[in-house]
Amino acid sequence: MTEADDLTLLISLLTRDPLLEQLQVAAPNAEIRLADHLEAPDCTLPAELMKGCDAVLAEFLPTNIDDFDELKWIQLSSAGYTQVLDLPILDRGIRVTNGRGNFDIGIAEWNVMMMLMTNRHVPEMMEHQRQETWDRSARFQVEMRGMTVGLYGYGGIGRATARLCRTMGLQVWALTRDGTVGRRDLVYCVEGSGDPEGVMCDRVFGPSQEDAFLEGLDFLVLAVPITPATTGIIGEKQLRRLKPSAVLINPARAGLVIFDDFERCMREGWIRAAAFDVHYAYPPPDDYPLWSVPNTIVTPHISGTTLSPCFLERVYDIFSRNVTRWIDGAPLLNELTPAQLRGE
Repeated sequence: MTEADDLTLLISLLTRDPLLEQLQVAAPNAEIRLADHLEAPDCTLPAELMKGCDAVLAEFLPTNIDDFDELKWIQLSSAGYTQVLDLPILDRGIRVTNGRGNFDIGIAEWNVMMMLMTNRHVPEMMEHQRQETWDRSARFQVEMRGMTVGLYGYGGIGRATARLCRTMGLQVWALTRDGTVGRRDLVYCVEGSGDPEGVMCDRVFGPSQEDAFLEGLDFLVLAVPITPATTGIIGEKQLRRLKPSAVLINPARAGLVIFDDFERCMREGWIRAAAFDVHYAYPPPDDYPLWSVPNTIVTPHISGTTLSPCFLERVYDIFSRNVTRWIDGAPLLNELTPAQLRGE
């Protein structure tokens, strides 16, 4: 157990007085040091700020990490953690927690927005408005209640989407690595959101049941991280398994979907519509082909709401909760495993 009187925290992130006050409540006797927000991996911090620190809250770590002579714990503001993989963390026994769970609500809302827009053919209605066309066709009046959404992966984004969809009366299916859905007690979740107890799914499928999973869907939402194992998991085989009326929604990573297969799918009408908030190049080059794929809504990677005031508030909420857990000797939220820190 760490004594609060001995705890020294360094913050290398944007902040506001109420957020610092929240942190001070979590550790009333801790020393809190403020440093510049490092927005890139090739910056340094003053050594005098770093010496004696027990923990740091940051997006990127300074290149002079060796000046952290007492560092025991890194709290990342991001859900991603590739920025620390090449640092001497495991050798020094430094623990790392990330910002997983912060983005779930915003991305889930984007998922549902895309479901509503494609189900009601909103892009077509907006074009009718520009053309001053009055069209009350039945396709503009279809309810989603009773339809089936499939979540390819059931982490935080999948669980937050599941809760919203259940509220709207959809059937919720999930495909997971082992065909089960369980509790998530040590992952950050905003109160009243998500599915920390793992009870929101109507059906759960394993990898060997992928065909049956895909064939029953009205909406397929990709909600898995990209790894060597998941790169290209959606190609011609999977797209042809979907119903012609189905919609593909990708807020996760573009590389999950084989682009050539997807483009052919949309041009030949294998499925009805798609929505992408993730891209194959950043920023998109001239003549970027995703812009012109038929019946596809493309947004500029905004579903995760990093510029929302909620983002910073939740980063500090995660850090404050973990500071309390650190002091109490309890397990930390969102702690990365040694395998993850080795990039496995």
